Amino acid sequence: MSKTAETRLPDPKVPDSGPDPQRWKALVFIALAQLMVVLDATIVNIALPSAQQDLGISDGNRQWVITAYALAFGGLLLFGGRIADLWGRKRTFTVGLLGFAAASAVGGAATSEAMLLGSRALQGAFGALLAPAALSLLAVTFGDPKERAKAFGIFGAIAGGGGAVGLILGGFLTEYLDWRWTFFVNIPFAIVAAAGAYFVIREPAGGRNRNPLDIPGVFLSTLGLVALVYGFTRAESEGWSDPTTIAMFVASALLLATFVAVEARVKSPLLPLRVLMERNRGGVYLSLGLAVIGMFGLFLFLTYYLQVVKGYTPVSTGFAFLPMIVGMITGSTQIGARLMTRVPPRLLMGPGFLVGATGMLLLTQLEVGTSYPGLILPALLLLGLGMGTAFMPAMSLATHGIEPRDAGVASAMVNTSQQVGGAIGTALLNTVAASATTAYVAANAAGASDPKLLELQAMVHGYASAIWWAVGILVLASAIAFTFINTGRPGSTQVARGEGADASAEDAPIPVAMH
Repeated sequence: MSKTAETRLPDPKVPDSGPDPQRWKALVFIALAQLMVVLDATIVNIALPSAQQDLGISDGNRQWVITAYALAFGGLLLFGGRIADLWGRKRTFTVGLLGFAAASAVGGAATSEAMLLGSRALQGAFGALLAPAALSLLAVTFGDPKERAKAFGIFGAIAGGGGAVGLILGGFLTEYLDWRWTFFVNIPFAIVAAAGAYFVIREPAGGRNRNPLDIPGVFLSTLGLVALVYGFTRAESEGWSDPTTIAMFVASALLLATFVAVEARVKSPLLPLRVLMERNRGGVYLSLGLAVIGMFGLFLFLTYYLQVVKGYTPVSTGFAFLPMIVGMITGSTQIGARLMTRVPPRLLMGPGFLVGATGMLLLTQLEVGTSYPGLILPALLLLGLGMGTAFMPAMSLATHGIEPRDAGVASAMVNTSQQVGGAIGTALLNTVAASATTAYVAANAAGASDPKLLELQAMVHGYASAIWWAVGILVLASAIAFTFINTGRPGSTQVARGEGADASAEDAPIPVAMH
């Protein structure tokens, strides 16, 4: 049976420069930048109580330390991806790194609540430039399928496991130094990665999209995504029936629907609908977003369980997540990367999400006295192995068959799906946990002899109830991967290389029958 895949016929006028001899060095600096962005998503959580006390931030406003970053990052990702296609990925990558370092310096030196929140918003904005540029640089640098599999294996392991590393590093910095170092630590990461980008990374010729920027699309997508992320964030603190929460969801739906209508009509759209409509890429964006919902819920609940119920220190809590990091790296580099050129991606993503769901299923058995080695350790190993195996081909497929001019915005869509998934996961699962906790207390208060024990039992019951939802969400992610993703072994999944810059009709991919 033949399948039709999009590929480019070689242009005799364009010499094939071959693979970049410094591509593996480039991977080191791209991965370092990605690690910095992912670390920052969790490292600040550990430092938040100390920062709140130092700067006199109220309980009602402390969430904005996290939310300011999430809103700027999630809202500007599509814009950042388009800027990468317009300016060039290397330039955008370097600007994003240096801006992120400057914003981190401001955050570390913050003397007031406003200064800290402003620095977090700036970090999010520069992160929205940096993240899609990093992924699209990786996509256009590695063309050979086997090398591409290894490169995305490393990148996928960092993208998945970096958050848990952030918990460890955040615990060390907060406990032994000062919360300000959770910001300052970004500066050396950024400077080294920017220097490496300048001297080592070589962006392939062509591949830019120099069409004028779609200003209506920028405003509609940014406002729509900000409203969506803020709606879920507010639902967590104020409830789903809060009028402002409902208004945010309605506004987001209207703005994003208008955005899609505009993108279908304008000559140079911010998000060409062809990026979304290809079933493999669409399946990746949807399944990854769902997987991150489950992952964020786990980080939140297990961190509280270990610290509040089991009495772990911040450093001990971070180390408790180490088995998941080991599982992630093993699944990504030893399973995903080795099998990616031998089996279709859906046979890695679908089973990977199911293995992750099995790990989550074990955690639904959490009780106040649960043994870490007996239950939590094997659950984290399974979760890491499954997610690492699934994330690796997913990251690679995000730019499946894409033209170079669209690589930045396709990469931005992966980050957007993860960012929105994280916002949804935190709000949805936290609400489920809170409701189950309240119901447990109401049902058992009369016969309880120890109020403190009842409180802990109710808390753990709430976590377990929410983790059941996470199990179902991961099973759904697996079903989507099996259903939507139908590409074969990734011999033809690389981004087309060459003169994709100002692509015209003559420059479009030519369908070639492949067996």
